[in-house]
Amino acid sequence: MAKFFEVSRSNFYHFVHRKRSKRAIENAEYLKKIKSIHERSRCIYGSPRIHAELKKEGMICSRRRIAKIMRAYGIQAKMYKLWRKTTIAKTHQEVAPNHVNQNFTVDAPNKTWASDISYVATGEGWLYLAVVLDLFSRKIVGFSMSSRMQTDLIKRALQQAIINRNPERGLIHHSDRGSQYTSDDFKRKTDQHEIILSMSGKGNCYDNAVVESFFHSLKTEHVNFCKFKTKEEAMDSLFEYIEVFYNKKRSHSTLGYLSPQEFETTWMSQQNIRVLAV
Repeated sequence: MAKFFEVSRSNFYHFVHRKRSKRAIENAEYLKKIKSIHERSRCIYGSPRIHAELKKEGMICSRRRIAKIMRAYGIQAKMYKLWRKTTIAKTHQEVAPNHVNQNFTVDAPNKTWASDISYVATGEGWLYLAVVLDLFSRKIVGFSMSSRMQTDLIKRALQQAIINRNPERGLIHHSDRGSQYTSDDFKRKTDQHEIILSMSGKGNCYDNAVVESFFHSLKTEHVNFCKFKTKEEAMDSLFEYIEVFYNKKRSHSTLGYLSPQEFETTWMSQQNIRVLAV
């Protein structure tokens, strides 16, 4: 074998018995952590999020080094890229002004919520999903599912959000101009709770970009890898993704690589510290 590879026997044995370098040992430790975090993320995290998680665990390293290790071992973010906007707004009802105007930065919870509808294919037909998202933390604070895309779908999502969060009057509810959101029935519901309606500009999906981003994540990270035989199966799967993974575990770059729940918990802790300091 030494002759075949044109190396001396002494060099071969030196290679076999040499000690691993300090960097190689560190990389092996990083690799174990990377694999663990990648699996916990359901294989959707790339190097930026994995690097952020390693920092949370007290491991100091560069993002470039983590990316290099991941490339070497073929570890990458699982992503099914095919996705399209799934609802089209067609209405002749009264449209509310755009109070948000693409300003998605909010300084406290329950000041501005954003909502939209998407749908998921199942063996029994379409399942429609309406969500209400708090722009402060990107947390899904209310959602509902139905076989029909009717006003009751978004009313139930909003009602769940109200029960979960108990917002003060003057909350802004932002959506597109879909017929469900411009309906008199939905307006009566928001008036009842003194909620201010806000709606996107005509045909401008960027005006509701945060909810669109949520649906993009839902579809490309989860739904597009699933084949739901029944609507009940899809409902269970969507519930688990939203409540167990997205709200509590999935890190967001806009939140400093915290999950929505972690971001809100950290904010609440800071508010308590400020009150005690005063």
